[in-house]
Amino acid sequence: MSSFEIEGGYKLRGTILPQGAKNEALQVICAVLLTEERVVIENVPDIRDVNHLIELLRLLGVKVETLAWDGVGKSYAFQADDIKLEVIGSPEYCSLASRLRGSIMIAGPLLARFGMAVVPQPGGDKIGRRRIDTHLTGMEMLGAKIEDFLLRVPATENGRSAQYGGYRLDAGDGLTGRYMLLDEASVTGTANIIMAAVMAKGTTTIMNAACEPYVYQLCEMLNKMGARISGVRSNRLTIEGVDSLGGTVHRLLPDMIEVGSFIGMAAMTQSDITIGNVALEHLGLIPQVFRRLGVEIWQKGDDLYIPAKEVYEIDRFMDGSILTIADAPWPGFTPDLISIALVTAIQARGSVLIHQKMFESRLFFVDKLIDMGAQIILCDPHRATVIGLAREHQLRGMHMTSPDIRAGVALLIAAMAAQGVSHIDNIEQIDRGYEHIDERLNALGAKIKRVDY
Repeated sequence: MSSFEIEGGYKLRGTILPQGAKNEALQVICAVLLTEERVVIENVPDIRDVNHLIELLRLLGVKVETLAWDGVGKSYAFQADDIKLEVIGSPEYCSLASRLRGSIMIAGPLLARFGMAVVPQPGGDKIGRRRIDTHLTGMEMLGAKIEDFLLRVPATENGRSAQYGGYRLDAGDGLTGRYMLLDEASVTGTANIIMAAVMAKGTTTIMNAACEPYVYQLCEMLNKMGARISGVRSNRLTIEGVDSLGGTVHRLLPDMIEVGSFIGMAAMTQSDITIGNVALEHLGLIPQVFRRLGVEIWQKGDDLYIPAKEVYEIDRFMDGSILTIADAPWPGFTPDLISIALVTAIQARGSVLIHQKMFESRLFFVDKLIDMGAQIILCDPHRATVIGLAREHQLRGMHMTSPDIRAGVALLIAAMAAQGVSHIDNIEQIDRGYEHIDERLNALGAKIKRVDY
């Protein structure tokens, strides 16, 4: 277990590069199971969720080679030419798979290539209900048979008993393409169904498909491997099944969630920061939303520069009413940055209503911000009103616990802007999504100490 000890009040200065996109990495790494040929993936972030997924692939028999580091992310070569199907559903497999939500995306490739998969109940952030119906319904429509799965592991001499629930999927007769209308534009659900469909017989049409950059990056990678996917970057995808896929080289986009996190961090700490190589065309509304919170953002080529600013003022709607920031499916504002937008508003001048529509537990971390001195009204599980302090009052340091990845970084930002020393426990949650965040921010002038115990 580890904690962060943060001495607040320091302004940062310099350039920081975003890591490779976590959410894209989890999808494209699963896709290596679709071929027995070598697949190289570049700019892979060194974070817990990705490392656990790579460990899971190794358990399945995937050969993983770490290539030369180019200074920004790692590069890996994967070759899934000798998969150990007997491992699927084993205690070791279930234990690893249940640690991260991204493990569910192994199901689509396994079904497509081997006709079977086991889906233990996935782990991940505890931010409310995160159903997997879209994944399972889509694969069932392609022809997979689904039954409940339960594995009981008896206690050993040095360990405890365990129980893993989930689903067993069987496509022994092969998958067949068809038209489907997804019940929600699930990013991981869309990715999983795409990977299941690329080698199905006939044509699959997916309506209400998620069209986040992560999904179209996956589609472009698969097309380079020999898939036939059209409609990429739209919410209607057409997939003509092929017999097999080959190898390729793919590079991850910069992580847009890190980019948004650094914008909010710069504003809250009155820092002078350049965020380099952000792939601006893939950021969607992110810069626009933070500008509406009063943050000054300059574009310099493919970099974003956030100058130090004493006070930033929250915009209003044209009729003078209070601004609302809400999450929405792409190209709307990503839900992963709602926590960061909320904490950024704390020291702004003005008020804003933050509406987190997708997850009913994602705003419960605001009680810690209120204890630090923030003026926030939690209206209900989905909405919070922030009345900005406009730097007239400073936040105070305190002891906190990180409940999930994004809330953990929001608390870290608040601690960096607060007076005194703060402690954040359970930072393993932050490590799941942010690569060596303490080292990278300390290089800009932050005072963050990692304490292991």
